[in-house]
Amino acid sequence: MRIKYNAPTVLTFALLSALVLVLSRSLLPGLAEEWFMVPEGNFHPGSLRNWLSIVTHTMGHDSWPHLIGNFSVILLVGPMLEESYGSLSLLLMMSITALATGLLNVFLFRSSLMGASGVLFMMILLASFTNFSHGEIPLTFILVLILYLGGQLLESLRSDNISQFAHIVGGFCGSLFGFFRPPRRA
Repeated sequence: MRIKYNAPTVLTFALLSALVLVLSRSLLPGLAEEWFMVPEGNFHPGSLRNWLSIVTHTMGHDSWPHLIGNFSVILLVGPMLEESYGSLSLLLMMSITALATGLLNVFLFRSSLMGASGVLFMMILLASFTNFSHGEIPLTFILVLILYLGGQLLESLRSDNISQFAHIVGGFCGSLFGFFRPPRRA
């Protein structure tokens, strides 16, 4: 038997995110905060670094529990999605989700944004569409929507350092992709 790099988009995303955390906590302190986090309240439109962080924030994590919490689900659901939608399509969906969460955070909030949880919620909602027929709304989608996004709406009433808004936007992106971008058929 041999080990197969079975989901190149998901695995590369996970490995790069882990590398960012390792480097940020060892050789390059502050790397994640400088290049992989949407800045708090002071986004400068003339700064290349600020524009890059709109997308790269999904690869920055502030701790190992933060990274493991996101990637335990991404590594579980992502390969199935990559097989169903294709590597490039999934990369595009992840990038659009990162862009949407990053831009909306800049325009609506003065808080920083870091982590892959928007992408995680996109994948969770998108996964509920992988086996549906055109013209149908999967019951699994409705239940996941209620459980995950409803829970985030309730959690948003608490004061913490978690961006439930990014979770909701990611879930919304996954829902749109599920409705308008059917999986490729084998």
